[in-house]
Amino acid sequence: MIDPASGILLISDPFLRDPNFMRTVVLLCEHNDATGTFGLVINRTFEQTLDQLITDIDGFDVPVYYGGPVQMDTLHFLHQLPNEIPGGQEIGKDIFWGGDFDIVLTLLRQGLLDLDKIRFYLGYSGWSNGQLDSELKEKSWLTVEASNQLVFEKDTDLIWKNSLKAMGGQYTQLINYPIDPQLN
Repeated sequence: MIDPASGILLISDPFLRDPNFMRTVVLLCEHNDATGTFGLVINRTFEQTLDQLITDIDGFDVPVYYGGPVQMDTLHFLHQLPNEIPGGQEIGKDIFWGGDFDIVLTLLRQGLLDLDKIRFYLGYSGWSNGQLDSELKEKSWLTVEASNQLVFEKDTDLIWKNSLKAMGGQYTQLINYPIDPQLN
């Protein structure tokens, strides 16, 4: 297992029953032993699109993803566009978190934003100091380094499975485990 840090994916154990995190993959954006951890669920599509959440961009039917259960009134974004969107923080190889949102909106309105290289998230996932370490010890999560392919995969149903495949070996078997083994 890789220790938690920015740019690491948390892959939920196949038997994790928490409805917020069942079969999810969370990209860690910040991890600090003193203050806690901040991440975004990357494999759940939110029911509303960007133009439904931001009123002055009507007609831009851009998907929004469920970042997590915390502060569902906040919008976050990940991208691969550091030259176009200044101010982002590199959290993995060619994966940037945040930046100048006004520039994002301008690029979107002008049709200059490559939508394959940006993802929007409502809410986030957070752990207080020591909480994530406890969950890792309980084996609620597996860890793997993030890749552009996983973070920006269009088919969200593949992200959890492909994250386990990236770990290789015995972890690929987990892909086929039922959510509730007692039902087999």
